[in-house]
Amino acid sequence: MTESNETVDVSGYSFEKAVAELEGIVARLERGDVALDESIAIYERGEALKKHCEKLLTAAENRIEKIRLDRAGKPQGVEPLDGE
Repeated sequence: MTESNETVDVSGYSFEKAVAELEGIVARLERGDVALDESIAIYERGEALKKHCEKLLTAAENRIEKIRLDRAGKPQGVEPLDGE
């Protein structure tokens, strides 16, 4: 991974893209064939990706809604999943 790739902003990444890159970082670190300085840099990149994924998951959870159905099975109303 080049230095320019390590500093790229991840805020525009989709969840899937961020997870895929994070999995690649984990695999490299687990192999143990990366120099210490590079290990630290890619670990920090992994932390940024992890935080971004957590942010996206939280946003998705906040959008999940429970649909109440009437006796005919039609949506009667919508309420947040956590009762907010």
